[in-house]
Amino acid sequence: MSNVETNGHYKVVILGAGFGGLGMAAQLKQAGIDDFVVLEKRPALGGVWRDNSYPGAACDTESHLYCYSFHPHLRVSAMYAGRDELLGYMESLAARFGLDAHLRFNSEIRSAVWDKADRLWRFELADGSRLTSRFFVPAWGQLNRPLIPKVPGLITFKGEYFHSADWRHDVDLRGKRVASIGNAASAVQYVPEIAPVVNHLTVFQRSANWIMPRNQIVFTTEQLDEFQRDPVLFEKSRERLHAFRESGFERTRVGTDAQREGKRLALEHLQRSVADPALRTKLTPDYEFACKRILRSDDYYPALTRDNVTLETAGIEAFVEEGILTKDGRVHAFDVVVFGTGFESQAFQGDLQVSGLDGSLADAWADGPEAYLGMAVPGFPNLFMIYGPNTNLNHNSILSMLEIQQRYIIDAIRGIEASGVGACQVSKARSDDYNRALQAAMGGSAFSADCSSWYKNAQGKVINNWSGTVDEYRAAVRWDLGAFEQV
Repeated sequence: MSNVETNGHYKVVILGAGFGGLGMAAQLKQAGIDDFVVLEKRPALGGVWRDNSYPGAACDTESHLYCYSFHPHLRVSAMYAGRDELLGYMESLAARFGLDAHLRFNSEIRSAVWDKADRLWRFELADGSRLTSRFFVPAWGQLNRPLIPKVPGLITFKGEYFHSADWRHDVDLRGKRVASIGNAASAVQYVPEIAPVVNHLTVFQRSANWIMPRNQIVFTTEQLDEFQRDPVLFEKSRERLHAFRESGFERTRVGTDAQREGKRLALEHLQRSVADPALRTKLTPDYEFACKRILRSDDYYPALTRDNVTLETAGIEAFVEEGILTKDGRVHAFDVVVFGTGFESQAFQGDLQVSGLDGSLADAWADGPEAYLGMAVPGFPNLFMIYGPNTNLNHNSILSMLEIQQRYIIDAIRGIEASGVGACQVSKARSDDYNRALQAAMGGSAFSADCSSWYKNAQGKVINNWSGTVDEYRAAVRWDLGAFEQV
């Protein structure tokens, strides 16, 4: 990484060097915009793929889709790529587009304040440095703040404990009694990896998951050579997979034939994988298919059938010195506890203080985060976020959504500059109309069904997921200066 001035003014400040921020930076470079900086609080790029180093960490979206169209991952080794390979892809992205000169690590933004008089953003960083920009692009992600629930007695536990996103590689699990609290997207990957080496593994399950087959494909050297020699073949594979995954969106609509088919495939996968009827009953979800994230795994179910693995469905009452007390009065002794308990997915801005024209973003989102097209918020001029409210997916690659957003932001920057307007905010009326229509479209969606899900807030409002397909989002996202007001 080359030096970037400690204080200064930029056309664009990007927060975060994960997939969203790096893609934004690459697209700015392609658009001929070089006056920007990427501020990353960690010492390296990578976002969630840097942070999540647990055994078996991999993407559950096909790798030909889980890359940017402007930087295809031609030599990715398998259809579902592992964490290290994804980090390598991000590093190659940064190298290809010359992003090193724009990356500033160990640079956490503590506050972002809109200056009404000078019509620019003022930033204060954790190291005390300050800088300004005309445009602010937060790419803070939705799954980057690990959540360990407040279980009584945790401080009394004599063993080791950690969150899966902060994996303690210095803790040797061999021969240990290990608990996994949680059984969702991360756990279905690390459970099969650690089960063969521990003395005994207990998986605490609050609710069962809908799990589809993964059907991993490992590409041959000949296939990879062919993709590299003729990238059109890779693009055709990408197009086929995109169409296939888009068609799968119908599975998220309640009462459709597609939803019934998805449920059938998941239950058949469970039936094939688990012979014990009692265990199979515990693993059968009792809520709408697609209400929670649909998982993909071929080895999670077999791991649960091992002699040294127990699926525990009794609720957790408290921690005690030797382990965990469940609500049925039993004490389970453990040496190590892994929290696979997800993330604080609904406080998009985390601890960052963002102040706009009339107050903070936290106040503006007091009733739940929402944004126009998932990117712009009334009262926050020249701010366009990536992977904001209602832009997550359950059926396709999130990178497709990020790429659409990045292109829109470039159109917005160019449009604002071409109009001669120094700064603008999205109209509250336009934003309110958009979000009312979006929430109405959730009416027939499994995302709104009666289950506990990170997609919804405490009031039951879906604040993370987009209400349609990627193609529908692409059609909706068109820069229109008429949706904005000069400030």
